Amino acid sequence: MIARAACFAVAALASASLCAQSTVHGSSDAYAAPGVALAWAVARGTDEASSAIVVRVAADPATFAWLAVRGVDPFSNEQRPIAAAQPIGGTLDVRIPRARFADTPRTEWLFYATESGARAGTPRLVVYYLGVPDTTPEFADAARLDAYLTARLARARSTPEGKP
Repeated sequence: MIARAACFAVAALASASLCAQSTVHGSSDAYAAPGVALAWAVARGTDEASSAIVVRVAADPATFAWLAVRGVDPFSNEQRPIAAAQPIGGTLDVRIPRARFADTPRTEWLFYATESGARAGTPRLVVYYLGVPDTTPEFADAARLDAYLTARLARARSTPEGKP
């Protein structure tokens, strides 16, 4: 009886660890881990108000099918939605007004395994950034920005730990 209870406890712990949330700090203009990658760039506008941060997210739908993004004020810990939970569909570009980082500099990228996980608010992975990474390049030309994000994702995925 005790052995059976111990087996159930071990199985429950193993199951919980498979579903447990992992929180990691993204520090570079690209992040990659098994099943997911992000690449940052700035779409430079004619002024600060028209400039945006563009983050291209690529994910294996079998691992991370949904994404939500929120900003966090580090002083009050107030959380503000940036992008509602949505299917990633393999690749998704998220545009964030550059000025938004003044009020909520911590950006949390919440990756969900399923739609039900997204609706329940139980991410499998959270990648957070404190501001816009210093290494994030700026582009005035949309075609050059797109080409950069494509190449940067490929490079991040091909190197250990997603480093440049």
